[in-house]
Amino acid sequence: MAIPWRQCWRRNAGSTGISLLELFCGTNGRPMSIAASSIRRTDTLGGVANQEQIPGRPVFLNSVTSNILSRHKSPLLYYTPRACCCRRIHSDAKLKEPFTLAQNDLKNIYEDIKKELFVSTTELKSLCDYYFDGKGKAFRPMIVVLMARACNIHSNRAGELLPAQRSIAMISEMIHTASLVHDDVIDGSDKRRGKTTINEMWGEKKAILAGDFILSVASMALARIGNNTVVSVLAQVIEDLVRGEFMQLGSKENENERFKHYLEKTFKKTASLIANSCKAVSILVNSDPEVHEIAFQYGRNVGIAFQLVDDVLDFTSSANHLGKPSAADLRLGLATGPVLFACQQFPELHAMIMRRFSTSGDVDRAWQYVMESDGVKQTNYLAQHYCQEAIRQISRLQPSPERDALIRLTELVLTRDK
Repeated sequence: MAIPWRQCWRRNAGSTGISLLELFCGTNGRPMSIAASSIRRTDTLGGVANQEQIPGRPVFLNSVTSNILSRHKSPLLYYTPRACCCRRIHSDAKLKEPFTLAQNDLKNIYEDIKKELFVSTTELKSLCDYYFDGKGKAFRPMIVVLMARACNIHSNRAGELLPAQRSIAMISEMIHTASLVHDDVIDGSDKRRGKTTINEMWGEKKAILAGDFILSVASMALARIGNNTVVSVLAQVIEDLVRGEFMQLGSKENENERFKHYLEKTFKKTASLIANSCKAVSILVNSDPEVHEIAFQYGRNVGIAFQLVDDVLDFTSSANHLGKPSAADLRLGLATGPVLFACQQFPELHAMIMRRFSTSGDVDRAWQYVMESDGVKQTNYLAQHYCQEAIRQISRLQPSPERDALIRLTELVLTRDK
């Protein structure tokens, strides 16, 4: 019998070398069949038995997942059996604060983005500049510049940021912001980052055009870099964003498929941008595909953890902290991690999920079920797992203040409250 998720953290486990995202989405973020993941179960005596799947219970609650997650205290989760040209070193030095370390690189980034978006039409300029007000933390550009410097040092070069690498940091923020503009139109949102949304102020049609314009300018800036591989990598982000949005509009009847669908959607809508931006800056300085994969995997795991925490905050943080109404996902008909986990304790949620919480009282009842369940705690545990895998990946690069700052960033992702 599968071990309840809330108990699996107290259980010792052997090494399987399988990460959760590999279990569901494969090593490149693509879907992977459950059978192909070589799932095993460890019994209470430490022996290996065949996996037992219980009807109606998703495979992600099985004990091999428990075994993987029970190693959450280790900075290096797994032993990688194949040889690697990259050092796997985790510095014992005090970890650097990422925002402080990236401050100089990001000092004028929003002003530079506004210069890229310069148009003579006053209204369009106001629309495009609206979210680039410099009040955000520039989370994505910060990761990109730290990854760029870490890869530069790893590649036996000076740690200085290349102009093209900084351009990628700007482009990543532009793509992200354009996606927010479009998301607000799709969701009918009236608040974003504590301020009125563009669609609420200027209308949906102009908001869509503004998002399209920001994307077009980002594409032109990307073309000027002049590296075909980098162009291809970042073009994948835009494709993933569209596919992820379509995935969010659908639901899965089968509970196993539902959680896999959720993780894949999370990768495409949130993590792909971070993962591929990190990969792009590594390509500019190093020809080794293994280094590119390290950068990609770090970004992927941090990106998924970031969204998992975001989904938790929708239940635990006040609207003032979030900058948008709480329970926003439920009101949009979305079943995020806390709801999917809560469904194991409250099967009544299944019908609500399938009708996208559209019946009167569904949102309030679903909220109550989540708060009475372990859904929030389990989603936080899952986010911890992804951050630990991010640490494992980035620790394979040569030691540097930037690499250590990326390690420190995983803690900030898990402890943020907005």
